[in-house]
This record gives sequence, C-alpha cells and structure tokens, in this order.
Amino acid sequence: MLNHIVIMGRLTRDPELRRTGSGIAVASFTVAVDRDFGGRDGGEKETDFIDCVAWRQTGEFVSKYFTKGSMIVVSGRLQIRNWTDKDGNKRRTAEVVADNCYFGESKRSNEGNSSYGGNTYGGNSYGGNSYGNNNYGGNNYNAPAPSYGGYNAPAAAPASDFAMLDDDDAQLPF
Repeated sequence: MLNHIVIMGRLTRDPELRRTGSGIAVASFTVAVDRDFGGRDGGEKETDFIDCVAWRQTGEFVSKYFTKGSMIVVSGRLQIRNWTDKDGNKRRTAEVVADNCYFGESKRSNEGNSSYGGNTYGGNSYGGNSYGNNNYGGNNYNAPAPSYGGYNAPAAAPASDFAMLDDDDAQLPF
C-alpha cells in the first residue's frame, strides 16, 4: 500500500515544539494550502488548513527555521487518529506526519515578508532572479550565472582550458 502526501503552503502560526516524556522532540503546525481551482461558481479559490506533526530532528528543524507566514513544503504520510475529548466524545483527526520539510521560497524573498502581498511572486522574482529583466531574451550569454535560492551556478570555464580537435575522427575518444 502507498500512503504518501506532499503539500506546499504557508504556516498559519509559529510551530509549537514540545518534548515527550522521554525527551523526543515533536513540532505541531498548520499549513494553509490554496486549492488550484475556484468554487463551483468559478469564484474565489478556497484554502485548506492542514494539521502537520514532525518528530525528532525534522521537528526541531521546523521549529528553528520556520515562522508564521513561511512557505513550507511537507512530504510525509496522512494519518487518521482517533481520540476522546474532555466531554467523553469520540473524535477523529487527520494530520500529515512529516518525514521531510523543505523551504518553499528562498530566504532572500522571505526576509521581512510574511504575506503574499510583500513577496515578489507577482513580479516573477523567484529566489532573487528577476526573469523579466534578465538577458536571456536578448541572447546576452556573457551575463553572470543566476543564483538559484542560495546556489550559485558555476561560471563557464575559460576558453584556454579546451583544446581544439582536428576534423580527423581518429582523435575522438569514442
């Protein structure tokens, strides 16, 4: 059987980190996930609020690096839990047990912003790369390599590192 779920959304509040009696870390948080489609009448998109729980190092990671409004990607499994409330009523809860959590946006685009309006998605600046103002459309291939979410693509090697081959097929290595 397969039980795997991946969701991406924004935290509705700061993660709550607790510890079990034996000292195991567990973080609880809720992710607001927009649906890809509007309501029946084609109106406003709806949002689902999905409860998540992360154990051990994953829970500590979420608690340390994510805050309310942060974009997060959660990969894990869906779990249905039965419990009894304080009035003795039987209840069921669905939650995502996180195996892995990832940053949904670069730190650069999230600094000082915790809402959609302050981020640069409308201007298409993902991870600090403004695709609308780049030099790809103008075929300026000498432009510096773009930075993707903290990773800098390696610059092109100088031409002096390459040796020209004659047209003779005997020099080919294959």
